[in-house]
Amino acid sequence: MKGESMSDNEQSNPTSSEISFKDIPFNSYKIFFICLIGVTFANLDHSIFILVSEKFQSDFGWSLTDVGWFVAITFFISGILCTQVGVLTDRIGRRKSLLWSTFLTPIFVAFLAIAPNTISVLIARTLGFTAAGAQSPITLTTVTESSPPRFRGLFTGILQIGFPLGWFFASILVAFMIDELGINWRYTFLLALLFLPYGWIIYKYLPESEAWLKSQASKASDEPSISTMVLFQEKWRRKTLLLFTGQFLYAFAYGSTLMLVLYFTQERGWDIVDAIKIVGYSYGIGAFGYIAAAIVGEFFLIRRNTIILWALSGSLAFIMLIWWAQGWTQVLIVYGLMTLFFYGAYAVMATFIAENFPAELRATAASFSGTLAINLGFGLGPLAITYAATIFGWNMGYTYVGIIPIILAAIIFMFLKPVPREEVF
Repeated sequence: MKGESMSDNEQSNPTSSEISFKDIPFNSYKIFFICLIGVTFANLDHSIFILVSEKFQSDFGWSLTDVGWFVAITFFISGILCTQVGVLTDRIGRRKSLLWSTFLTPIFVAFLAIAPNTISVLIARTLGFTAAGAQSPITLTTVTESSPPRFRGLFTGILQIGFPLGWFFASILVAFMIDELGINWRYTFLLALLFLPYGWIIYKYLPESEAWLKSQASKASDEPSISTMVLFQEKWRRKTLLLFTGQFLYAFAYGSTLMLVLYFTQERGWDIVDAIKIVGYSYGIGAFGYIAAAIVGEFFLIRRNTIILWALSGSLAFIMLIWWAQGWTQVLIVYGLMTLFFYGAYAVMATFIAENFPAELRATAASFSGTLAINLGFGLGPLAITYAATIFGWNMGYTYVGIIPIILAAIIFMFLKPVPREEVF
């Protein structure tokens, strides 16, 4: 019967505009929380490297620009690899790809606890971040395809709090291990091993995406396999390039803020534990910005306009952080506002990218215009700020490398059209 072939979402979802929270299928909630916990673990794992970068700098004899180059190299290579993971995800499925990512991430990250030299550190960091970073497009497409259209933006937006939550938990745990327990900073990487058993949860309880299964069933036997080059066909080219450029500039600015621990210790003379704590607390505050952006983008403004509003508000708070805030409490309040808006825009940005492409291209597009752009920005941003800080000083460096790119990204998103929920499939 026709009703029997419908998915759970379709059976309880007569019209997208009329659905309420109580009508959302249990399966949507289950998939969402499995993906949220997984992406939080992944971000906890890979953020440890940035948090203890000053320790690497002193113990391995790295200069400030060395740190910038090493972060850039690892982000760049992992960004390229993540695009291929996205293509692989569209070929073999979301669930299988997420399982592999969950298994490999903690192994590579934990190896950093014993990596003997710079080369081995860079290799382990690159592979660990590739596995962790791959979770972003995989979980994004999985949640996008399992959520009712009326609440898709809310689900996928709140999913993005896995990033600040991962950094928040990592900063609290790393600071506690170093400051309270007196554990050697190298052994903080062993926290990654907490992620390994979670693979069983994914294997046992995460179903494969129905949208992906349907797209595979309808694919012709002689249809060529998906590749990144499909995104550059005339139909998708303009959209792909605008999304990539806007995401890259935003991530470039965001990436520069990954060096704020060094900024607080070297420019303001703070102790590393205080610097790690304030970064962690601010990421915790930023999680509320992700939720607020998701709600506003879903129910009050179109997603594109929410991105623009959050970006411009975040840039204003960034200016205040660098040029006005002084004391620890003042910095925490202003830094929290910056993360609330600047970082929070990612809650809407990721959904907006996913909704611009159909199911059979979604993970590929999310990997290219999303993950690759983010990784390149996250890599080049830290590199740029290390040089800018050396040449111009930290404050002017962050003005050039952090604040201006946010404003440019907001302008680029103005050239993209809104995507009606009903057109997403």
